[in-house]
Amino acid sequence: MSFLADALQRVKPSATIAVTTKAAELKAAGRDVIGLGAGEPDFDTPENIKEAAIKAIRDGKTKYTPVDGIPQLKEAIVAKFKRENGLDYTTAEISVGTGGKQVLYNALMATINPGDEVIVPAPYWVSYPDMVALAGGKPVAVEAGIETGFKLTPEQLEAAITPKTKWIIFNSPSNPTGAAYARAEIKALTDVLMKHPHVWVMTDDMYEHLVFDGFRFTTVAQIEPGLKDRTLTVNGVSKAYSMTGWRIGYAGGPAQLIKAMAKIQSQSTSNPCSVSQWAAVEALNGTQAFIPTNQELFKGRRDLVVSMLNQADGIKCPTPEGAFYVYPSCAGTIGKTSAGGKAIGNDEDFVTALLEEEGVAVVHGAAFGGSPNFRISYATSNAALEEACTRIQRFCGNLR
Repeated sequence: MSFLADALQRVKPSATIAVTTKAAELKAAGRDVIGLGAGEPDFDTPENIKEAAIKAIRDGKTKYTPVDGIPQLKEAIVAKFKRENGLDYTTAEISVGTGGKQVLYNALMATINPGDEVIVPAPYWVSYPDMVALAGGKPVAVEAGIETGFKLTPEQLEAAITPKTKWIIFNSPSNPTGAAYARAEIKALTDVLMKHPHVWVMTDDMYEHLVFDGFRFTTVAQIEPGLKDRTLTVNGVSKAYSMTGWRIGYAGGPAQLIKAMAKIQSQSTSNPCSVSQWAAVEALNGTQAFIPTNQELFKGRRDLVVSMLNQADGIKCPTPEGAFYVYPSCAGTIGKTSAGGKAIGNDEDFVTALLEEEGVAVVHGAAFGGSPNFRISYATSNAALEEACTRIQRFCGNLR
């Protein structure tokens, strides 16, 4: 009899973390590796936010806080939702967790019963289905392929809903594809959801501020107020404010759900880091001037990567609307053999051979439920991206 829980059998380790770890190991062994696996901005946390954290430490704000966030941070989140999304919440409808991941996990743990279904549009962030499975639910992946711009259609959503559906997890702009839903596209989906009052919506808006070409970000509860009382609007400071390691995520939602999530958190981690919370207050209340600057830098990187990848034999790379990922198809390389003699039978073979032969670390599409593709994070310098894409072009050019 195994000492370990059966629940572990339902869960895979994070593929993105695995790729980043393998790249680090190869680097440590002296290999010249360009890691494009990690989903975090390469910019430093802005100075005003760092100073707020230092001040919090000096002021002795290093004790336990309320389980799901200090009042000052909840008030800053209420103001943010009103200012940027036109959403009215009270502080009793706000949850703060140790990163967006914990907020999502708490919500699932607080609501899922055995057999409950959760619709997860694919390609998806690697953690969604595994968190659903850990909570005892059944993830229902619905594949939105390259032909629909990696976006779920209303017809697909309607077909996926059953009497057992508890949630749909909705991520726009998307990790891994960078696809972002326009207002009309979200409205078409919310029209379907209005017909199914038993289905709740979990929106992961983490990449809200990373959109390009004049794209206007909107979120579900903003577009369809009739869904607000069954929507959890999740966000955080990780991506827009380059605060991945600070671990602060938050959500707005119905008070009953928020209270249940706090109950879960009280018996797991308790409060998020006190100093990080004070830094997040400054992030949300302080200057936002650097956000458009960062957007422009990311847009330039996106355009560079898309252009160079589309010049690689057998690669087709759509132009995403947001986030800092591209999700090219490598269908044109399947069935070929690499210069090092590795047969490319699927996207995992492609990324393995690419890492071994050219020292470029990317994540295979199967990890995100969408093949044959791979994900590149372009949250790194233009020089590193140009070199990585040159190596990918060479690798593809040498396939036979």
